[in-house]
Order: sequence, then C-alpha cells, then structure tokens
Amino acid sequence: MSSWRTLLLRIGDKCSEYGTATDLKEHIETCYGALRRELEHSENDVLAFLIQCAEQLPHKIPLYGTVVGLLNLENEDFVKKVVDNTQTNLQDALDSGNCNQIRILMRFLTVMMCSKVLQPSSLVVVFETLLSSAATTVDEEKGNPSWQACADFYITCILSCLPWGGAELTEQVPEEIDRVMVGVQAYLSIRRHVSDVGLSFFEDDDETEKSVDEKDFLEDLWGRIQVLSSNGWKLDSVPRPHLSFEAQLVDGRSHDFGPISCPEQPNPPSTLSGISYGKQKHDAESKYPQRIRRLNIYPASKTEDLQPIDRFIVEEYLLDVLLFFNGCRKECASFMVGLPVPFRYEYFMAETIFSQLLLLPQPPFKPMYYTLVIIDLCKALPGAFPAVVAGAVRALFEKIADLDMECRTRLILWFSHHLSNFQFIWPWEEWAFVLDLPKWAPQRVFVQEVLEREVRLSYWDKIKQSIENAPALEELLPPKGGPNFKYSVEDGRERTEQHALSAELSSMVKQRLVAREVISWIEESVFPVHGWEGTLNVVVQTLLDIGSKSFTHLITVLERYGQVIAKICPDEDKQVMLIAEVSSYWKNSAQMTAIAIDRMMGYRLISNLAIVRWVFSGENIDQFHTSDRPWEILRNAISKTYNRISDLRKETSSLKEGVVSAEEVAAKAKAELEAAESKLTLVDGEPVVGENPLRLKRLKSYAEKAKEGEVSLRDSLEAKEALLARALDENEALFLSLYKKLSNVLMERLPDASRAETLRGLKSIQAEAMAIDLDESSAMEVEDENGRLTRSQSNGGRANNGYNVGEKEQWCLSTLGYVKAFSRQYASEIWPHIEKLDAEILKNAPPLFRKAVYSGLRRPINEM
Repeated sequence: MSSWRTLLLRIGDKCSEYGTATDLKEHIETCYGALRRELEHSENDVLAFLIQCAEQLPHKIPLYGTVVGLLNLENEDFVKKVVDNTQTNLQDALDSGNCNQIRILMRFLTVMMCSKVLQPSSLVVVFETLLSSAATTVDEEKGNPSWQACADFYITCILSCLPWGGAELTEQVPEEIDRVMVGVQAYLSIRRHVSDVGLSFFEDDDETEKSVDEKDFLEDLWGRIQVLSSNGWKLDSVPRPHLSFEAQLVDGRSHDFGPISCPEQPNPPSTLSGISYGKQKHDAESKYPQRIRRLNIYPASKTEDLQPIDRFIVEEYLLDVLLFFNGCRKECASFMVGLPVPFRYEYFMAETIFSQLLLLPQPPFKPMYYTLVIIDLCKALPGAFPAVVAGAVRALFEKIADLDMECRTRLILWFSHHLSNFQFIWPWEEWAFVLDLPKWAPQRVFVQEVLEREVRLSYWDKIKQSIENAPALEELLPPKGGPNFKYSVEDGRERTEQHALSAELSSMVKQRLVAREVISWIEESVFPVHGWEGTLNVVVQTLLDIGSKSFTHLITVLERYGQVIAKICPDEDKQVMLIAEVSSYWKNSAQMTAIAIDRMMGYRLISNLAIVRWVFSGENIDQFHTSDRPWEILRNAISKTYNRISDLRKETSSLKEGVVSAEEVAAKAKAELEAAESKLTLVDGEPVVGENPLRLKRLKSYAEKAKEGEVSLRDSLEAKEALLARALDENEALFLSLYKKLSNVLMERLPDASRAETLRGLKSIQAEAMAIDLDESSAMEVEDENGRLTRSQSNGGRANNGYNVGEKEQWCLSTLGYVKAFSRQYASEIWPHIEKLDAEILKNAPPLFRKAVYSGLRRPINEM
C-alpha cells in the first residue's frame, strides 16, 4: 500500500506511520501534505479512497472533513468532486434504502460544513428534504403511516448529525436550524409512539403503562439533543480538529450541494384493516430497523458524570466499528478500545455489545462474531474488561426469569462458548444455590444448559473438573454415557434374534452392499418375521450405531443407506417412530440427537411435520420448561425449512435475471442473422449470397444456440418456481400445524383467563397461594422488602422459599416465551398466512397464547 493510503487509513491512530505523534493536528497536516502531492498524479484514486475511508471509518470523519477542508484551500475543483460524489452516493443510498450509508454520508456532509467546504444552507436543505418526506409519510391523509419506520429513520439521521455540527449551524444559520428543530418537534407530535412490545429484552406485562411512561428511541434521542442544545452544543465525545485550522479554513470557498430526493413509500393498503396495515408495517421495520435497543445492565453510577448525548455518540462509534470490521475481529477490538473520547467507556462498550448480541428479532451479524470480539476485548483490556463482562453475566443471571426466551438461548450459547476460551473458569460456587431451587426454576435451567453446552465444546470429565469448587453441580451435568444401542453384546446381555439380524446387517454394510440389496434382504428375511416395528428397530439402531463414531460416519451411512430408511418410513406416522428411535439411541446426547434428526431432514428422510408431531409427544411436552432439547430440534426444523425457501427464492431471482439476459442475447443474435439474410440478392430469379456464406452459417448456429439457451433457462425457471410454490405450501402447513399444537397444549394447561390475564398474573398464582399460609411475622418481612418479594422470587432469587412459581405455571411461561420467539423470528414467513392463522387457530385460542403471537408479530394487542 502506498504511503498516502496508509496515512489516510491510519490517521488518528497510534501507529508507526505517524511515528510518535499523537497530536491530531500533526496527523492532519502530515496526511494533508501527502494527499496534496499525490493529487498531481492520481486524483481519481485519492478521490475514491478518501470517500471510502469516510464511509467505512466513520469515527474518523471529523479528521477526514478537516483534511478535505485544507485541500479545498488549494484545489477547489478536487473538493467539488468530493462533494458531488458524496451527493451521488447519498442519492443512491436513499434510493436503495442503505441505512448505514445514508446516516454516515450525512455525518460526512455535516463535518465538511464545519470545515467550510459545504454551505450551511445546503446542509439545511438536505435536512428539510428528509423532514418533509418523514412528515408526509406519517400524515394520515397524504401518506402511509404504516411506513413510519422509514420516517423515524430520516429524523434520526438529522438529529444524529447535530452533535457533529450543531454549534456551527447555530452560529452561521440560526434561523434555518431553528426551523428544522421546530419541524422535528412538529413531526414528533404527529407520529405514533413506538412500543417495544415484542422486541424488548425482558418480558413486561404492563405494556400500556410502559409505552406511556418510557420514551421510545427517537423521543429519547430528541431529549438528548435538546439537553445538548441548552448546553450550547458543548461536548467532549466528538473531536473538533477543524478548530485548530479555523484561521486557514475560513478562506476556503464553500460549495453548494446538489438536490436530493427521497423515494416515495408504497401506497397505503386499499382496505385499512389491521392485517394489511400490519403487513406493510412489518415490511417497513424490516427495511429500516432500529439500530440499537439499549440494554441497561449496570447501575447508573457506572456511567454518571457524562452528558446524555455521550452515550448515544459512543454507541454510534461502537456500532460503526462492529459494522465495518465484521470480518476482522482483531482490528475491530483495536478500534473499539481506541475511540476518540476522553473518558472511560468499558461499561458502555459491554452494554452495547450485549445489546447487539441479544438484539431482537436478530442481531446484525452472527452471534459468533460478538463472541470473538468480547474475547479479543478481554485480551486487549485484561485489567478492566473481563470484570465488566463478568458483572454483566451476573446481572443478567439475576434477571434470567424475566429475560426473553430467545435472548436466554443466545446468552446460554454465548456464555458457554466464552468460557471455553478461558479454560471454563467461573466461580460456580456463587451459583451452587440453584440446586435448592425446583428443577423448573429458570436460574437452575440456565446453569444446566450452560454446562450441557460446555460438554459439547469439550468433554464430560473436563467440565466436571471445572466445577470442582461446587461439586454438587455435577447433578446438573448431562449423562456421561455414550450411545444407547439396543443390540450391543458387550455388556453380556442375552443375544436375541434381533441381535443376530443387527450383526448380519452390520456385516452387509461392512461388505459395502448397495442399498437395493439391503432392501431385498429386509423384504425377504426381516419384515415377514418381525413386522414393521421390529424391522425399524433393527435397521435404524444398527445404521445409527455404524454412524456413531463421528459426524462423517453418520453422513456416509445416511448417503449410502438413506434409501433403506426411506423404504421403511415412507409416511409421516412412520417418520415419527423413526425420530423416536433416533432419540432413544442418542438419549444420552442432546447434541447427537439434534444432529442426526437435522441430517435426516436434510436428506428428506424425515419431514418437518413429522418433527413437529414428535416434539409434541407426551415425553417431550413434559420437558418444555426444564430442557432446551425438544426446542432445539424444533428450531432446527423450522430454520431448515426457512433456509430452503430462502435459497429457492435466490435461485429463482437469479434465473429470472438469467432469462432476461438470455432474451436479449437471443434477440441480438436473431437481429444479426436477419440483417445478414436481408443482404441476399436475386440475380435472374436465383438468390445470391451477398454475405460470406460461412459467416451466415455461423450466425444461424449462434442464433439457434442462443434460443436454445433461453428455452433451457425458462424451463429451469419454471421448475424452480414449482419447487418454490411447493416449499411455500409446506411452510404454510408447518406453521399451521405448529401453532395448532401450541394452542392445544396451552389450552390444556393454562389457568382460567380470570385467574391469569397477564404473565405477571401467571407468575403470582403460586406465590399468592403461599402467602395465605404465611404467619403474621412473615407477612411483616414481606412488607419490609417494600413488596418486592414476589418480584425477586419470580426472578429466581435466593428467597427463603426458593422459587415461588409453580411447575405448571412455569411450563406455561416457558412455552409462551417460545411462541413469542418463533412468531418474531419467522414473522416474514407468517404474515402471508395470517388470515388463515387467525381464522383457524387464533380466533379461538387462549388469550395469553394469542397475546404471545401478536407480541412476536408486533401486532397491536387491541386487535385481539
């Protein structure tokens, strides 16, 4: 990399390129000097790389803005190109809905305005364009309020620019920026308050109270900006390097910014029903998602003495680094610990990362990325960050009973993986008290699931050794045993006829007999004597045993002898028995059960409907609140179905593009052929070739091949569309089956609606029953706790009576939590079928079940 590129990239860092200099002014002067010299040779390269740096290292934008300002003093034409390219990129980002690029380019414009590169009035015009679009969108008569997510995003972009340029705008164009602020205030008065119901980290029944009392993200940001404005726009978390060059920059010529336009939103639904509004609202929120939902883990004392806006700015920096370094974990951690702020921010950093890891409906990146970043931050800040992370784990563990079920699962997966990178060291004795809690208490289940996942990542004896400070927790470890093979002869059990058949089948596999020969043997020698069930037991147990040595062995067996299993289990009823047999063989390993079932579904040996039926069999239903095992298998099945549809959609879209290209190629080839043929002339009534005969022949061949290619692609598209239609029908059947079964099991177990209208009411049923038995002194103790006893117990705390939610109630709470999680995660697939779901299931479903589905889909509860 040439030196000017390196200087531009590393500006503001402590790095060798800038020697020992840490002064931002010196960095800017050095970088400016290198760029000024380079402009004489490769202006286009500098232009492209400079804008790329500003877009992908946005926490350095104030530095880049100042460098552009200095270049503007000597090369106005170049800087005009920077402004014009930024305008083009911003318009493209608006048209495509690229939220991150819109937000960052607007910050770049703001900073260039501070460096006298851009006219302040031009920036205000950009603000007013977005403000006008937002106000029109939420207008009931002129716009489409279901797309408020887009309007809110535009207003957020305007407000998020002000910490970087509010002081300059107020000084240079006070009346115009006041007009913008009044416009934002007016917008906030007509928009709908955004409720976090369905996307909050913690279950909270008082939705109405919460939505009224708590500010949503935009209202909160507006409040922080107002405080900043009243403080004269003074803040420490945004560097203002342009002030060091103010005397020079004032001589630069400010450029105008070309007009931009916001894309029009889809027309409002023709019928203003709740469902049509909900579908469009879901589309809008998917395209313009809220970037962060704050997870307040630590006490306020950890972050006091800072202005309200500082938290927002640090979050912006951290999220930008996470976004642009998602493929470079080391660089990501390095930039995260070196943000341009003069205060410590470890607690903000941890809360921001955990808020992204647990973000609903899904994090921007795979959870593994955040796991690796946290590990690297612990290594980069060994004296501070590990303790901060441990504090977050303890705080979340205390509130685990109220944590959303999806967040709980992610926390378990993250924590077990995190510990695996630090020798599984954790003060388990702190949590040994969970053994005194009922087996369904969320804190006990959390510890049990973390230990189970740790065993998957290591081995049983290692994890037993890691809990030596709390040896009693061994009770929560998964079983140590391996496969449960019915026809093993090692333990001296009496050999039966099935043992002999199993040994014979094993021998056939070792001899590499093909599936057809094995099927013939089964049809002639096994099925007539032992019937279908005996055949299933012998074949499945034996094949699983042969495949039990490793994942590769399992795949090989299923690939070679999948036809044998398919022959024995051709329909859904038999596939349910097949899954039960797999579960029996791997009863000591939840991991291998899940893997084997997942692979069998991948090879189409098991349908997703069969998996749903098996998950809702009696023994699995009884585990819904004490183990993740049945839920993991169900999640895998739904996820596989969803991924299959996603792949088919991508392939169909690609083929459609291919057909369009093929049509153009075929039309061009045909036109060239016709043009050549038109040059044929008639002499004495006989055609004479005016063109080269070989060329004509070649053109004809090319036209025929192009037409064949087009027809072939059309056939492929037709076949793929048929597969997609079939997959969508299967998907509809899957969700209808799943919700029907969930509704039925909850109908059987939920208490009467009059006894528990809310989740909090459900939690308090047993606590209220126990309170009747408390004597007078105990009742006083409850009062001394300011009435918080029920709450602390519902959070799984160490109350004298342990965990005071009954087993039946906890089963309902857990199951409802999964209902909400599934509804939220697969909302895009559920909304197209919502009318059917409403009519066939939700209409007569228990109110709490309906509420969980609505919450996951973010439908207003008042539609119920």
